[in-house]
Amino acid sequence: MNNRYTFKINDLCELNYLVNDKVFLPTGTSELLVRTVSSQIKQSGSMLDLGCGTGLVGISLAKLGLTNFPVYFSDLSEDAVKLTIQNANEHNVDSDVRVGPLYEPWKGMNFDYIIDDVSGISEEIAKISPWFQNVPCTSGLDGADLVVDVLKHAPLYLKKNGKIFFPVLSLSNVQKILDAAQKNFKNVKLLARKTWPLPQEMLPHLETIRSLAIKNVINVEEKFGMVTWYTEIYEANN
Repeated sequence: MNNRYTFKINDLCELNYLVNDKVFLPTGTSELLVRTVSSQIKQSGSMLDLGCGTGLVGISLAKLGLTNFPVYFSDLSEDAVKLTIQNANEHNVDSDVRVGPLYEPWKGMNFDYIIDDVSGISEEIAKISPWFQNVPCTSGLDGADLVVDVLKHAPLYLKKNGKIFFPVLSLSNVQKILDAAQKNFKNVKLLARKTWPLPQEMLPHLETIRSLAIKNVINVEEKFGMVTWYTEIYEANN
């Protein structure tokens, strides 16, 4: 059954989205991604929302007038694709929504902007988090597998002067992801960073979290009785 999720893009714009428990729900990272990308895109262009989930990222950017093309969306989940189509129609956003892994649905196509929102946390963290209760996470032990793959192949799907925007979560191997970005792009720029408290549901699993941190699989900070992690948003281009 569908529920509603309200997303405040900025002080002037608030959007309402259909969500359900079969599709990854928007998080603070999704919101930070939209707000950061919207401040960086200065010229309208074709846009791919990769790992679209509910479609919130691409639809929100379209409603801000950042593309005069159909917005392109894809996700491995058929439920996500169906929900994105519903949300795009409800918000009158012209869309092309396809099901498939990463870039597979887009062979032979190029975009001005790729917005990456695929899973990017350690599978071990996903198991004990509130975010993946009914949604699979296949990003590997260190959470980097999917994002590294996205970055490796992104140049093939970007137009000349095209850009990819991608979040990096410290609940993954941050350095491995940034190394992949530097290997595949001439310019990699940090745009935003936000620190979050660890969800209450995860605190009983501190032993597991500390073990992963010691192995440099993830990066968390314990200070003043709190455990925190962070999201960073990057832009890369050639």
